[in-house]
Amino acid sequence: MTDTGVYLYAVTGEAGRTGPVDLTGVAGTPVRVITRADLVAYVSTVPLDRFGEEPLRHSLEDLDWVEETARAHHRVVEALSETAPTAPVRLATVYSGEEQVRDLLDRRRDDFLVVFSQIAGRREWGVKAYAGAGQDAPPPADASADETLPEAESPGRAYLKRRQASLRGREERWREAAARAEHVHETLAAVAAASRLHRPQDPQLSGRPEWMVLNGAYLIEEGNEGEFAAVLDTLRGQGLDLQLTGPWAPYSFITVDFGATETETRDDR
Repeated sequence: MTDTGVYLYAVTGEAGRTGPVDLTGVAGTPVRVITRADLVAYVSTVPLDRFGEEPLRHSLEDLDWVEETARAHHRVVEALSETAPTAPVRLATVYSGEEQVRDLLDRRRDDFLVVFSQIAGRREWGVKAYAGAGQDAPPPADASADETLPEAESPGRAYLKRRQASLRGREERWREAAARAEHVHETLAAVAAASRLHRPQDPQLSGRPEWMVLNGAYLIEEGNEGEFAAVLDTLRGQGLDLQLTGPWAPYSFITVDFGATETETRDDR
């Protein structure tokens, strides 16, 4: 049984053969290529005592490790995306050997070619929307349900009434914030080549005290970034704090199944 595995960062087309060299990947490992017909996979050799299935399960619970690994992963992907249409892979995709990677390139060749045609000349931009400062956390799922109140007066009756009113108020504020976020997304999607909605991150992952109500990704034609930013500016000042990030490699628009281990990461994307 081998004690090393093959960590996959991204796949490019024929143009990727002229991509950057001397790249350093996760855990300080050098990046190399595996080629198959007109596809190029960028990989590193990694130790399985750190990147095997069980060690990864524990490592992915360590936010500092995840952040460091994610930044190294993204640096490689971003360098590649500057030279050719690039299909980035989710964090922590490790194969047992090169033959598995070649098999992936064989099986998914047509899918990769379709992806390259869709993302060529386009970059991903992210927009996050946060509820206003001081906004309470989302109400619990059953917040709208009335609590049973005793018919007779009791010392806790007034408290329960106040709590019901508070929960109804929170629920209404969150309905309004969600409606505004939906309007933002629909408006931005209309000027994008494609769009995706991701699950909003909680404050521990976003690094902000406010609660996120929109986590959108938008595929924008190179040269149209100014128009996209201008449209976003028209949506500000509606009770949401809008954050624009990018440009990024098009992680959100890769539909090829790599068999990836996915994790939420705290990053700027």
